[in-house]
Amino acid sequence: MYVVYWIEPVAPASSLTDLGAPSARSFGGDRMKDALDFMESLRSRQRLGEPVGFVTMCSENPQSVGPAGAADPSPDYHWTKRRRR
Repeated sequence: MYVVYWIEPVAPASSLTDLGAPSARSFGGDRMKDALDFMESLRSRQRLGEPVGFVTMCSENPQSVGPAGAADPSPDYHWTKRRRR
């Protein structure tokens, strides 16, 4: 799953210094190209002078093997270095 986030001013004739309303649009896990194309359309608007900013994309894999983030390993996990000198 992919989510594109961006900010657009709420009032007309405003600028990004006012930090307008945050917006988001989600895309399915098989639609990365669509998400990237959408980001490019937002950046094209920005290049044309429209007050669009902070365009970014986040992803999350719902089929991930382990939990998201960093954490201590479980007590039954025993890692050893493969090569010892």
